[in-house]
Amino acid sequence: MRRKRAIVVDSVGQTSGRGAVADAELIRGLYEEHGGPLLGYVQRLIGGDRQAAEDIVQETLLRAWRHPGALVDRPVRPWLFTVAKNLVVDTYRARRARPIETGDAAIALFPAEDEADRALESWAVADALSALRPDHRQVLVETYYRGRSVAEAASVLGIPSGTVKSRTFYALRALKLALEERGLAP
Repeated sequence: MRRKRAIVVDSVGQTSGRGAVADAELIRGLYEEHGGPLLGYVQRLIGGDRQAAEDIVQETLLRAWRHPGALVDRPVRPWLFTVAKNLVVDTYRARRARPIETGDAAIALFPAEDEADRALESWAVADALSALRPDHRQVLVETYYRGRSVAEAASVLGIPSGTVKSRTFYALRALKLALEERGLAP
């Protein structure tokens, strides 16, 4: 069995060695001495997810490396456990703040209508309708867009019902031709 070395951090926040070697010794020593218990503690906090627990332990040790002065004149283990617990809480809160992610399979279940195509079609139909003669356009607007019967359209336009029927017939033919010219005919 390997002997554990005590990690010494001086009053300035420096480890007993110098530079990058001392930093590596600090992290290695912290992990060797506290990594196992810290991993078990975090794993219990987050419900057994080992990968997430390893990430939190890694982040905890990273924070110890970034702030060695926080380890001065105090026991190291309680500080590490407190930092780890705070990271677990932060992770939990961040997950709750975001909406639940769904995969592509869930999105495929709800086909979305493309409003852009519908708007383009409406503009093309309006353009084709404006290309019709005014009397044909009036009949189509009254019968199709305003939903009036032949008798109601005849009354509004001041023309006989038979004329409304024949103009509607020829207006629809002209509209179909105008739509075909625009590439939108059925």
